[in-house]
Amino acid sequence: MPQYRERRNPGERIAPVYRVFESLDALVTVVEEARGVPMTSNCVVPRGDVLDLLDDVREAIPGELDDAQDVLDRRDEIVGEAEREAEETRTAATSESDELLADARAEAERLVVEAREEAERTLAEAQHQSETMIAEGRREFEELTARARHEADRLADSGRAAHDRYVSDGQAEQSRLVSGTEVVRAAHTEAARIVDSADGEADRLRRECDGYVDAKLAEFEDTLTKALRTVNRGRSQLWKGGSPNGTPSPAMNGRTGTGMDLID
Repeated sequence: MPQYRERRNPGERIAPVYRVFESLDALVTVVEEARGVPMTSNCVVPRGDVLDLLDDVREAIPGELDDAQDVLDRRDEIVGEAEREAEETRTAATSESDELLADARAEAERLVVEAREEAERTLAEAQHQSETMIAEGRREFEELTARARHEADRLADSGRAAHDRYVSDGQAEQSRLVSGTEVVRAAHTEAARIVDSADGEADRLRRECDGYVDAKLAEFEDTLTKALRTVNRGRSQLWKGGSPNGTPSPAMNGRTGTGMDLID
């Protein structure tokens, strides 16, 4: 059985392939550029160059070709080994999946049991808390109801007392207002009497004032009348016996002939 050659990385395998292509291209170029033999399709090529290129091609052919041939020769054996490994892998995977599935089922059942126990415990605690809250609520309701009733009774009693007090105060105020009404009526009567008396006094004073003014005017009228008579008499005496052209006559009997002589 041929032995496998040492494995090489992809870069080491690709470089010889390119070298083969380059050597083949160079060999084709040598043949194309070779000098032809007259009257034939043959040519004369440099033997040394061609051999060198062929040696390069031989050396550049990758060893993977031999490995590939070995793989082809051992195809059935490799396929069998691959199938056996695949079966073993599938069996191991099936066994592992069954084990994982069993573990998962056991874990799920355990979690379900724990969740059920936790739910029952939570429900019991919630029921206990609800019963406790209901009892406390009832107790607080009874206390608040009793306190509200007591407060209502107290307010009712206070309201009755205030009502009675307001009624008595109202009655007293009513009596006071009634008596006050009589006082007001008497005050109005007295005020009317005082107004009437004031009006009478005002009329009396007005009459007395009018009489006084009339007496003074009469006295003034008499004085004016006397003065007017004196003026008329003086004028008559002043112009009595005057010249025709209106020139006063000479003084007679010691009088100056002016109006001042006529004033008493």
